[in-house]
Amino acid sequence: MKTTSGPQALMTRPRVGMISLGCAKNLVDAEIMLGSAKAEGFDITADPAEADVLVVNTCGFIDSAKQESIDAILDAHRQRGEGNRPDARVVVSGCLSQRFSSDLSSEMPEVDAFIGLDQVAEAGVIFRRVLERQPAGPLNLVTAKSRYIPDFATPRFRLTPNHSAYVKIAEGCNHPCSFCVIPQMRGRHRSRQIDSVVREIRALVAEGVKEINLISQDTTYYGMDLWEQKAGPRQPVDPARGTSLIHLLDEIGQIGGDFWVRLLYTHPAHWSDDLIAAIARNPHVARYVDMPLQHIHPEMLKLMRRETSREHIEELIGRIRAGIPGIGLRTTFIVGFPGETEEHFESLLEFIDTTRFERLGVFNYSQEDGSRAAKMDNQVPTRVKNRRHREAMKLQQRIAKEMADSQTGHTLKVLVESPNIARTEHDAPEVDCRVILTRPATPGAFIQAVVLGSQVYDIVAEPIG
Repeated sequence: MKTTSGPQALMTRPRVGMISLGCAKNLVDAEIMLGSAKAEGFDITADPAEADVLVVNTCGFIDSAKQESIDAILDAHRQRGEGNRPDARVVVSGCLSQRFSSDLSSEMPEVDAFIGLDQVAEAGVIFRRVLERQPAGPLNLVTAKSRYIPDFATPRFRLTPNHSAYVKIAEGCNHPCSFCVIPQMRGRHRSRQIDSVVREIRALVAEGVKEINLISQDTTYYGMDLWEQKAGPRQPVDPARGTSLIHLLDEIGQIGGDFWVRLLYTHPAHWSDDLIAAIARNPHVARYVDMPLQHIHPEMLKLMRRETSREHIEELIGRIRAGIPGIGLRTTFIVGFPGETEEHFESLLEFIDTTRFERLGVFNYSQEDGSRAAKMDNQVPTRVKNRRHREAMKLQQRIAKEMADSQTGHTLKVLVESPNIARTEHDAPEVDCRVILTRPATPGAFIQAVVLGSQVYDIVAEPIG
């Protein structure tokens, strides 16, 4: 397809391509940008070589993610040259753009525009402006402090399978974790109104979506900022008196249909017995909780500024497991944080071995410029981080194999992803285990399957019927 650029009107419908990196929260931003582009008259293409505007939606969380983003930007520019498409435009969005657009504008003149988090809903207008503009160096449209919150009425072009969707219930973060710069990029926590979230979920369920994944930087903080605004900055926050995740789950519980609601990215500081009860009484909520803990040794928790103690975490896990029968707990830990000694690490291994999480991930600490931890003494050598990562994952592999083997003979409700792959309610998209089906089933359907055995993390099951 040939398009013209410059001050003249475009002769054909231009196409937008998207390369989205990083987390599910970033993916929702990508869907909003594409929805805005479609509303503005663009076609969407899955082939980057066909795109008149190719968007690289970047991640800026850790060093490896930043490097992946830089490589993707350079690849997009190279594709433009190799495809003999000099009029094609490259737009950079996402966390890396939000955080480093000023530096990148001078270092990457091959980029046509940088947009931030506050521009995602108006991306279509920006793309057209970029196409009609004569190239004259990067256009930097990033605003310093992000305040945007998606709404039910915001157009989206979903990139997930038809049966699964992410719903962002809040944006930003108020936590002071010393290893993280997310609040600097995405701003302070700001919640959507319950009605907006529920209307979006109702529409998705009506479209046939079987799995709703609730996401934000801290899902358990949902609504607390709205109560703070009413109570005043010096008043205690009481989630029971204002909008909260409890109220949201109860509203979702009134929606008819057969679907899962999955809680991702919860924080141990904001759980309550009322929230545990709300999950237990709601048949739609998957028996799955994602609660990144990062570490367990008291000295590490203090250095990480995690706002919780080991005693609080252990007691909370006990309450969650007792209050929600059949729950699957997923967590993540960081190894090699500044000052982590062998004693600290052995304490973490002991906790993993004793607690036996159903799902667990481990990350090497990444020294992020602008974070408190980046300036700390006693940075841990890379070889030590790598060794500790291997040891922690070897331990978890054993635990996961034992848990998977214990499922043999059980009948499970699973959601079919592709003809021979499914997931249980203990398995979130992309990050957790799979169910390998012995014969094909219909993608997007809930089915019953009998577990025959395991393949370390994954299980093998035979569909019933």
